[in-house]
Amino acid sequence: MYIMKCSMKENFLRGHLTNYGNIEISPSAGVLNYGQGLFEGLKAYRKPDGRIQLFRPEHNALRMQAGARRLRMPSPSVEQFVEAVKQVVLANKRWVPTHGKGSLYVRPLLMGSGSVLGIGPAPEYTFLIFASPIGNFYKIIATEMKKIQRPGLAFEGRESLNLLIERDLHRAGPGGTGGIKSITNYSAEAKAKGFSDVLFLDAVSGKYIEEVSSCNIFILKDNVISTPATHGTILPGVTRKSIIKLASDMGYQVEERHVPLEDLINADEVFCRGTAMVVTPVASMTYIYTRVEYKTGNETVTHKLHATLKRDSDWCY
Repeated sequence: MYIMKCSMKENFLRGHLTNYGNIEISPSAGVLNYGQGLFEGLKAYRKPDGRIQLFRPEHNALRMQAGARRLRMPSPSVEQFVEAVKQVVLANKRWVPTHGKGSLYVRPLLMGSGSVLGIGPAPEYTFLIFASPIGNFYKIIATEMKKIQRPGLAFEGRESLNLLIERDLHRAGPGGTGGIKSITNYSAEAKAKGFSDVLFLDAVSGKYIEEVSSCNIFILKDNVISTPATHGTILPGVTRKSIIKLASDMGYQVEERHVPLEDLINADEVFCRGTAMVVTPVASMTYIYTRVEYKTGNETVTHKLHATLKRDSDWCY
């Protein structure tokens, strides 16, 4: 793994690789007491010829910088971030699965590691990157969900999502931290209820869909693909940006807008995108006691977008 530190009034200068292991941190660290922490997620893939490629790591670097400004933390430069990611991937290259068998998931962390009891920014910060080989994220979840299946819940074991629409709790509100990858934004609520994940509604009116806890959401109706606009409560995903450009290039009308719950219920297809699942179809959506099912399979637009994104090396570096 890679570690780099600096104080509040300094810039990050030089880090180093070290063996993966536990880190020592003060009980009064800013990240533990006040949630002053960010994380990113990206993947390294093995190409058919054995070479390793990364998916747009500079976009993750820029997003971390935006989050750091919001949480009053110094952050690595884009060049430092990308170079550190490359070092970690090369140091762990034997763990990058063969082509088509998975990927090496890379997890950069930025946290207030310095001791601070008074409310305020931490005096010291740590930038850390570690990695782990993974298979298909939601195929693994579907397998685990089968083990705890209860009557009325269907888990087909395929690579698709069964989402629960959350009515009472909200992921983020205007002026909050929903638009950055703060460590405070994520929970395992859906898994406890037997679903793949939770879809949150907006915190103001409860009428519009916003974001799944771990990914952005898209809906397809006829030839129009819609996704909630990023206006401070929704994370501007790296894969999200690529899907918008790719779908436009393929001739679909793409809209970033407020998406009413009714549009979701009446959609032809629904899919999610994120680092972990790339592009994954939604098989069903449950709201209160109503379950809506959507088209999935090899003939869908979702499948076409997923296949094109993974096949076209122009989208990777």
